Amino acid sequence: MRALDPALQTHLDTGATTLATCWRITRRDGFALGFTDHDRALAFDGTDFLPDSGATGSALSSSADLAVDNADIEGALSAAALSGDDLAAGRYDGAAVEVFRVNWAAPDERVLLKKGVIGEITRDGNAFRAELRGLSHTLDQPVGRVYQRLCDVNLGAPECGVDLDNPALKTGGAVTALRDEQSFIADGFSAFDDGWFVHGVLTWETGANAGLSAHIKTQASTGAVALWLPAGAAIEIGDTFTATAGCDKRFSTCREKFSNAVNFRGFPLMPGNDFVMSYPLKSERNDGGKLK
Repeated sequence: MRALDPALQTHLDTGATTLATCWRITRRDGFALGFTDHDRALAFDGTDFLPDSGATGSALSSSADLAVDNADIEGALSAAALSGDDLAAGRYDGAAVEVFRVNWAAPDERVLLKKGVIGEITRDGNAFRAELRGLSHTLDQPVGRVYQRLCDVNLGAPECGVDLDNPALKTGGAVTALRDEQSFIADGFSAFDDGWFVHGVLTWETGANAGLSAHIKTQASTGAVALWLPAGAAIEIGDTFTATAGCDKRFSTCREKFSNAVNFRGFPLMPGNDFVMSYPLKSERNDGGKLK
């Protein structure tokens, strides 16, 4: 049973309540936004909960088992509150969400109803819908190692041991020409072979995408770069970035490109599907009574 603040319990016992719902969304970079279904702004815990965002929440449901609790938050996009560019850039992916029931006449009287994270986000014109996943969704995530041919850690992780600050594995540059929303020409790659940064990470240092990262799909020594997905905001000439070498997680790449075979975290000799689906062959005897 959820324990209520005595002052809030007293308010509820009156039978004539002044309650509102508040949502606080905290991005992974620490930036927080507050929304409320009340008709004026509320403030507590250092967050302003705004009424003019147009945000509304679906009914909250919880279960006593380990099933994932889901709800939705819907609202209008606005430059002052929650912008479409930030959504497209993935700044709200995995953001933490807290849902409060608040006495709007005395905001110190409140109860935390639910915690969760932002799941799938969809847009329809100038509106958005964000899925709120309960904390039990983390129980659906794989934990530990996976038995597979490919390495199961990211390049540069402590288990990997490769130092991505090595100048041979890292470069910086700036966009010099645009091709489309996810490909461009940049300097900084002339000293590296074609494909050296494929599967690597490009992190924007300046421009509208500053602080965001993307995975590299193709890269040439001439400076032609393509990303797997479009950048969240428009790429502009002069935007600077850093890029780290890529790894396709194969044993041959770990051994030949990074000289790191001793730390390879996959199982390159594991049997394939042909072995799993095979069956014993019938043996025949020769005239000497021996198997052949």
